[in-house]
Amino acid sequence: MIDIKFLRENPEIVKENIKKKFQDEKLPLVDEVIDLDARNRKAKQEGDDLRALRNKISKEIGSLMAQGKREEAEAKKAEVAAGAKRLAELETIEAELQERITKIMMVIPNIIDPSVPIGRDDSENVEIKKYGEPVEPDFEVPYHADIIQRICGLDKDAAGRTSGNGFYYLMGEAARIHSAMISYARDFMIDKGFTYCIPPFMIRSNVVNGVMSFAEMEAMMYKIEGEDLYLIGTSEHSMIGKFQGELVQERDLPITMTSYSPCFRKEVGSHGIEERGVYRVHQFEKQEMVVLCKPEDSMEWYNKMWAYTVDFFRSLDIPVRTLECCSGDLADLKVKSCDVEAWSPRQKKYFEVGSCSTLGDAQARRLGIRTKGADGTYYVHTLNNTVLASPRGLIAFLENNVNADGSVNIPQALRPYMGGKEKILPVEK
Repeated sequence: MIDIKFLRENPEIVKENIKKKFQDEKLPLVDEVIDLDARNRKAKQEGDDLRALRNKISKEIGSLMAQGKREEAEAKKAEVAAGAKRLAELETIEAELQERITKIMMVIPNIIDPSVPIGRDDSENVEIKKYGEPVEPDFEVPYHADIIQRICGLDKDAAGRTSGNGFYYLMGEAARIHSAMISYARDFMIDKGFTYCIPPFMIRSNVVNGVMSFAEMEAMMYKIEGEDLYLIGTSEHSMIGKFQGELVQERDLPITMTSYSPCFRKEVGSHGIEERGVYRVHQFEKQEMVVLCKPEDSMEWYNKMWAYTVDFFRSLDIPVRTLECCSGDLADLKVKSCDVEAWSPRQKKYFEVGSCSTLGDAQARRLGIRTKGADGTYYVHTLNNTVLASPRGLIAFLENNVNADGSVNIPQALRPYMGGKEKILPVEK
């Protein structure tokens, strides 16, 4: 959510930003909220004037009563009563106007960074750089579900019976690799100086509304029936919500955290839940990084964070590339975002395994997360980035480490988490 003062003073900048995001249907909202804001400020001013007058008259009443001028005092009391009635009306008007303003401001997109490429959707995202040489083996790389099944590690049929489509059982060595990757991702970020955290896996609606747009919430989140709780779609929601309403100490910035959680997503409007594979599913696990920092430091942290993900995948011998998200592909709260994509030797193309975003002060403004510096109180900036989301990370690992005989190489970095194993052999049936 952008600052109402900024919108009031720069309506054309806000409108141009809406156009860059190809959301022209929202253009009338700018003028509407400006009108509502003017009416709200007028009502506030009248209310403040009435309160000041009430205080003044109250003092006069006391003086008149002390002088025995009861009739004049009673007349003043009637004046206060009339003012109180109008003040109550104004307070109702203010509350109604503020509610309408907030509702509109929640859907006006955040101002994107000037460096963001302009484009309608993810097909117009821009490649930044490749890291590592993509390998095309001299054998046909199997579908990831087949690789997992050869090491007896996947059961989607049973998951379909217990939970429905979009769920899975990981078994044996496949489950062990999955856990090894998560543990390695945790330690990788701890070594970067991030504080490890396991957050709540459910959050209340006020936190949901603070960290994401309503459209995103509807498409992503599962609600707990009969309770004001949602299953998290990603752990940064809990992690940012942790600071709701807080005045954090400026000396404590930046706050750098890495969090583990399961994640739950409806995947409404997605390209479809896979029948066989585990690329797009309703439940997965994730190691995340979250940063709260001063505004002037946010872009530096943004560049550090996506680079950490690149380093993580390269340490597992997985070629990756970074992709700058265009304006139309940015969620409304985001200022700038890039995806990290891993090489798929089976498909001979890259696919998304992580996303890094800076949201400016949008989330902090919604949740009331501030700090106090020499020039006064201000909102912090928030950033988030995927270290590892599995099973997508698992898919990238398997495709880039499988051998022609179905065995899977274990990179040096993962061996301490796999009991020293250098290779997983297929199971003969």
